Amino acid sequence: MRPNTLAEAVEKISSGEPRDMVLAEFVDAFDLANTDQERYACIESEPNLTNDDRLNALVGAMAEYLAKNRRLGRVPAWTGGPGRRLSDPWFTTTSSSPAVREYLTFASPAEFASRNIFTEERPLRRARGPLPAGN
Repeated sequence: MRPNTLAEAVEKISSGEPRDMVLAEFVDAFDLANTDQERYACIESEPNLTNDDRLNALVGAMAEYLAKNRRLGRVPAWTGGPGRRLSDPWFTTTSSSPAVREYLTFASPAEFASRNIFTEERPLRRARGPLPAGN
């Protein structure tokens, strides 16, 4: 069953389900919500911190990114917590190429880069997701 909240997604991941699959399912559930209030409810509750610092930072970035990208009008306060940032950079690519890392440094949305996560320009895009704001 698809997680309806980011907190549920983290619980599923903590119980051993594959991170990438669970987070993709969460983004699908978020995008399928009917109203902005329902979308905000998907990210409003703070997910438990785990022993995985990358996951902790990633869910903070995701919640902030989704709130801003989908123009929900507010970002949950929990996203700014100290456990939601990495001390060392994390490049989400498998490539060790300096050129790829440089590209990710400049392409990463602020919500990710501010947490020391460097990823592609539109990290949560899904086939059924909405167009970027402004289109």
